[in-house]
Amino acid sequence: MTFQPVVPLSGYGGWRFLDRTLEKQQDAFSSSQPIVRDTEYFRENISGIQTAEDLVNDRRLLSVALGAFGLDDDINNRFFIRKILEEGTTSDDALANRLADNRYADFSDAFGFGDQTVNATGAAGFADDIIDRYEIRQFEKAVGEQDNDLRLAMSVGNGIADILSRNSTTAGQWYSVMGNAPMRSVFQTALGLPSSTASIDLDQQLGIFQERSKAVLGTDSFADFSNPENQEKLIRMFLIRSDAAKMASSSGSSTALTLLQSMPQLF
Repeated sequence: MTFQPVVPLSGYGGWRFLDRTLEKQQDAFSSSQPIVRDTEYFRENISGIQTAEDLVNDRRLLSVALGAFGLDDDINNRFFIRKILEEGTTSDDALANRLADNRYADFSDAFGFGDQTVNATGAAGFADDIIDRYEIRQFEKAVGEQDNDLRLAMSVGNGIADILSRNSTTAGQWYSVMGNAPMRSVFQTALGLPSSTASIDLDQQLGIFQERSKAVLGTDSFADFSNPENQEKLIRMFLIRSDAAKMASSSGSSTALTLLQSMPQLF
């Protein structure tokens, strides 16, 4: 049986509990039999994978590979994933580089089928790196089965690091936020932006995100969110706004609406 995360509270209180107990809970989860079976299979077999076709034809290996990058839902999109892997990331017109979601480029980069003369799958430490990512993502997924807001909050740190590693400009970093569904959800909620924002011109969205980030979180530079204090402020705002919105939606409470409207002044 897989270890079930203990999440006694929702919202920011739940986040603080998870933060305090994360190391012990993550260790217990990673030691559970289903996770151990998957990771041991990956460790024992990934070095024999020589091509993208080999990987997509082994569903157990592909499940771990995709799960390590939060791309579990693409497990049945074998042709798409093979193309992502085979085209690599060196060429500007490679499929992974044309997608707004940077997770696909990170995934393709890690396996290196399209760009490297020697497969990364046989490199020392490769299996451990992918397994570490997989265990973290799967624990987040398990938390999400109880509370998806907490799953999103847990993904913030790694999401920010991945975006910064692939983008050197502030504009490029914000565009990556807008194209990465989990990160967009966190920022959009924390900044009090309606979902309809996604339908307007992308350059206009960039201006809106930066303007609201400056007003609500105190900075319009995405790189500033690598700072743990700024990350915590972002997560706190996201969870409190999300809870207030749910309260307002379910009860029509004027108190919740007032809290939601006054949120920038609370921080």
